[in-house]
Amino acid sequence: MIYPIVVYGDPVLKKRAVDITPGEIDVKQLSVDMFETMEGAHGIGLAAPQIGKSIRMFVVDGRPMEEKEMEDFVKVFINPEILEETGEEWPFEEGCLSIPNIREEVLRNAKLRIRYFDVDWNEHEEEFDGMKARIIQHEYDHIEGILFTDHLTPFKRRMLKGKLQNISKGKMSVDYRVALPAKKSL
Repeated sequence: MIYPIVVYGDPVLKKRAVDITPGEIDVKQLSVDMFETMEGAHGIGLAAPQIGKSIRMFVVDGRPMEEKEMEDFVKVFINPEILEETGEEWPFEEGCLSIPNIREEVLRNAKLRIRYFDVDWNEHEEEFDGMKARIIQHEYDHIEGILFTDHLTPFKRRMLKGKLQNISKGKMSVDYRVALPAKKSL
């Protein structure tokens, strides 16, 4: 099932997501749906809040980047916890399916150590670096209620304010289904 992508302005994107307990939801089916949704939107990562679910789960697939080290980078992270971020911060221009058509340079640490569960509820503790670490950090931010634009300077955020407001009103062009923020009633 392909979900619509929740866009900028929806409160679910700014809320810290909650842990999932085994048996609470079908994480295998949800991961299949999330991969299908992500692929349909040409993404390389998707967090549950981006489909309107405030739970601590995200999926990544680095294969579209067509780089040798990304060939096997297809994973599901359930209840992840970043244990350590190390290494020199490095800049990279990031984008986000929930903030379409905006890309900005974000600084992130080069390495991380993370603990998480897979869809069979096996616990893992792994280290990632480079682009893999960056993708994980970006998706992890989503389950913490942080958007990549939150990493920008106040000046840069002010410059993007109009574009972000347009996204929240649906004034954008994308080739995937989106869910706009609910209008506030007076």
